[in-house]
Amino acid sequence: MTADRPHGTDAGADVGSGADVGSGVDVGSGADVAIDADSAYVATVTEIDADAGTTPATDTEIDALALAHATTPDTDGVLSRTHRALTLGIISVVSLVAFEASAVNTAMPVAARALDGIGSYAFAFSAFFTASLFAMALSGEWSDRRGPLAPLFTGIAAFGAGLLIAGGARNMGMFIAGRGVQGIGGGLVVVSLYVVVGRAYPERLRPSIMASFSAAWVVPVIVGPLVAGTVTEQLGWRWVFLSIPVLILLPLAVMLPALRKLPRTQPGARAGVRHVLGSRRCLLALAVAVGACLVQYAGQHPTWLALLPAAAGLALLVPGIVRLLPRGTFRAARGLPTVVLMRGLAAGAMVAAESFIPLMLVAQRGLSATLAGLSLTGGGLTWALGSYVQSRPRLAPYRERLMGLGMVLLAAAIVMVPLALIDGVPAGIVAVAWTVGGFGMGLNISSGGVLLLKLSRPEEAGSNSASLQMSDALGNVTFVSIGGVLFVAFGGGSIAANGPAATTAAASASHPAAFTAVFAAMAVVAAVGAGVAGRLRPKGA
Repeated sequence: MTADRPHGTDAGADVGSGADVGSGVDVGSGADVAIDADSAYVATVTEIDADAGTTPATDTEIDALALAHATTPDTDGVLSRTHRALTLGIISVVSLVAFEASAVNTAMPVAARALDGIGSYAFAFSAFFTASLFAMALSGEWSDRRGPLAPLFTGIAAFGAGLLIAGGARNMGMFIAGRGVQGIGGGLVVVSLYVVVGRAYPERLRPSIMASFSAAWVVPVIVGPLVAGTVTEQLGWRWVFLSIPVLILLPLAVMLPALRKLPRTQPGARAGVRHVLGSRRCLLALAVAVGACLVQYAGQHPTWLALLPAAAGLALLVPGIVRLLPRGTFRAARGLPTVVLMRGLAAGAMVAAESFIPLMLVAQRGLSATLAGLSLTGGGLTWALGSYVQSRPRLAPYRERLMGLGMVLLAAAIVMVPLALIDGVPAGIVAVAWTVGGFGMGLNISSGGVLLLKLSRPEEAGSNSASLQMSDALGNVTFVSIGGVLFVAFGGGSIAANGPAATTAAASASHPAAFTAVFAAMAVVAAVGAGVAGRLRPKGA
């Protein structure tokens, strides 16, 4: 959910500088919920456009919020009696999402082969990202108009339902549908969790709880591939998906009492389902999601008839993206637009490349699902290290250079990955490369969050942070789709469904060019990001 460990959805918590606590959420066209160092508590009192229909909070509700934040004792930490249950529940939910992301990367090659769906491999990832993109906008509107509890619990239920659908799939189409339902759940959860944090924790505790979002990824990244690989090899890939929903019950039971104590949002006149789904931001996100699906479908069916869905997809995709992100983003306008652009390029290039690494190692090098998944573990650890390094005060004046350096390291890592396709080169080169790439991502993603706050006025912190999350999601959808198109175009869809390339029969179906095309394209994307880094600093700054 890119927590600043973008595995598909952006939890948006940047580990690093204490100033980077502004990961807010544009809760649609209503009030902005901003988590920043200048706010004493979250205000959701202003109706900012005619479509919002938001009912302002009552004086009693505002006083209650202010009192709660003003009277919290200094010794009251995120694990104190007041906040312990909610904190543990939030960390548990994020950890489960992180574990699922790591586990899916490990099990996906086996699942795709078993369902005879290698040709649709990229769809299994892009379906999650595309659905989560729409769900993020929906969750923002829903949280704004009716409070965060309904989208949070709906998202958790949808996430679990998607896992069950994918685990029970009898064909690749049903599996992809399950992944889409998972994406809806993930998008609903990540945004509503931010609103919960804004309402439940005083300003001084938010840096700690936001940092825990990223910290919650560390253990799952280490144990996820090992556990998922073992389950896949011993019990079957289906159990990787079917077992996780049971684990969701514990965090729900832990944090439910604390969630019930949150201030309630009184639904306004335009808080119904029809008004929420019909809001401008939801409609734009839906257009982008549908457009991305049509473009990817056309790319994987190269016929003259495919030009029709391609044209329709672009007609939906391009205008929607332009309106969802800050003006000047796609021409790398100096300052904030370039920060948002670089986040999308970094997240998209990294996730697209990472999605194909386990498949390459299993199909071309004959590694087990466990070893293929473990090759990504080092990247998760060095990501945290890079985030820590960029937070050092003496490096603050070089923030823009750190973002650029992060993109250079990511590009270098992606270039190194296809070397594993060369006979005689150890498959371990991939693990080495991904430790380099993870460090680069830690520098880039966390620095981007700090720069965003630096370049945002206090009243814009929430909407700008939402743009950053949206850029991550758009980058994931776009570049995973491009990767899927290239993979099929260079023959990857015909990779043998059984056995590694080490055998004679499978070797004839080996297509190293398909993987090389994907990694080369993503390396170019990362290089473009490094090239625009010089435009991070506004004019005259």
